[in-house]
Amino acid sequence: MKHLITKAATVSAAAMTMALIPLAGTSYAASCYGAGCDNKGPVSTGCDADAVTKGSATSRTNSNLRVELRWSPTCQAAWARVTTNGESWWDRYGVIEKWSGRGTGFQRSLQVTFPSSGADWTNMLGSPTAYYRACISDPAATNEVDCTPFW
Repeated sequence: MKHLITKAATVSAAAMTMALIPLAGTSYAASCYGAGCDNKGPVSTGCDADAVTKGSATSRTNSNLRVELRWSPTCQAAWARVTTNGESWWDRYGVIEKWSGRGTGFQRSLQVTFPSSGADWTNMLGSPTAYYRACISDPAATNEVDCTPFW
């Protein structure tokens, strides 16, 4: 009987302690930094929490297509967010590009297909010293490419 009372007291103390600890998830810390964010999703890593738009571009031939260059200061990573209002094509992409200089030293790119409506985004590319730009690739419009300025 004494063993059972001790066990009940231990479980009760543990439950009281857990009630005093703040709930996990009240703040979400980013789970990657710089190149460690390469090819990871901005939402699943928490990098979208402090993201800012550093530039945007709209397609010259289709004003329904827009791309934004998104940047997370905490993660030191960038990605492209694409939006459209109802016009979907299988061959239109939003692209994030990573460069070592402004227009020189191409390093890597990732792409996402435009959704049928709404928004979607690429995975991230990260580095605190790289230059980035986001582009719309539209092969249906004679291989048109519209890009944000380098940032």
